[in-house]
Amino acid sequence: MEEEVARQHYTDIEKREIFNHEFLPHINSMYNFGYRLTLDRDDAKDLVQDTYFKAFRFIESFQKGTNAKAWLFRILKNSFINDYRKKVKEPNKVDYQEVEQYYNSDDVDRQITPDLRVDALKDMIGDEISNALNALDVDFRTVIILCDLEGFKYEEMAKILDIPIGTVRSRLHRARQLLKEKLSEYAKSMGYKNS
Repeated sequence: MEEEVARQHYTDIEKREIFNHEFLPHINSMYNFGYRLTLDRDDAKDLVQDTYFKAFRFIESFQKGTNAKAWLFRILKNSFINDYRKKVKEPNKVDYQEVEQYYNSDDVDRQITPDLRVDALKDMIGDEISNALNALDVDFRTVIILCDLEGFKYEEMAKILDIPIGTVRSRLHRARQLLKEKLSEYAKSMGYKNS
């Protein structure tokens, strides 16, 4: 779904005004979305920085007065996917100095959770929910985040994800079903009955 973008011709003053007044107010939402996708604070900061850099670089593709938040989320999502694809193709890297420091430290006998991302999210929305959300495929996790946590409408999500609105609805339905299945035992233990 590629749409033709009419390029705007902004002056330098207008560009700074758009950036400061339409883009920067969403920086916390952008960080939260980036963090939920990457599950790493530094990666989320890098992703937000990259997003704002691209937003300013391609600011003439943005139409003043439209939904800046959705436009920025789309850039961030595309950057995340591009980085993700790049990382999947790269072999795993190990920093020899970190390994050496670890084995020379007192922490060597400490039990480490294999997935540190789980620890990072557990204080935010609860262990069971964050584990279930993190276990979802990135496509399903993204629609849950955009709809249920960030409050985007279906039309906005379709633009951000660059997919038809019907796909948004079906993917969200499927994601919620998967999340429901993963949380069913937890819900029962908390006293909720399955309907």
